[in-house]
Amino acid sequence: MKHYSRILFVDADDTARAPMAKAILQSKELPWPMEIGSRGLVVLFPQPVNQKVEAVLARNGLSAKDHTTTPLTAEDINDDTLLLVMEDSQREKIREDFPDAPHLQTIAGFLRLAGDIPALYGEPLTEYGKCYEALEFLIEGVLARLKEEEEQ
Repeated sequence: MKHYSRILFVDADDTARAPMAKAILQSKELPWPMEIGSRGLVVLFPQPVNQKVEAVLARNGLSAKDHTTTPLTAEDINDDTLLLVMEDSQREKIREDFPDAPHLQTIAGFLRLAGDIPALYGEPLTEYGKCYEALEFLIEGVLARLKEEEEQ
């Protein structure tokens, strides 16, 4: 079984879905110590997390107030880092830019499921809440798969 030392969630700009996923996973009991982070494909300057994301996280007892957007770089990609993206198109973009990325999947794909986590830009707060619930479900699955693979 592959023991990742780091999991990075990647989305378009690192202001919504990826930091939300990061906060959810950081709140869980991990099967072994690892770094949890988030990155964006297009980060022109440092930004905080989207206010709606922070509101949804706060409602669930979490926070990303200290989050600052970070671009995905070649230094982020190595054999002990699992990259989990929100959409197939993002996975393909990373494959174009970093063809040697060894552990790159959509969150759903990591669980052998289909589907993307829809973008939230311009959506009402209720959609951010639905996104949180979807990510919570998927991240529970990610943890279960990591624990299962550890036992093999």
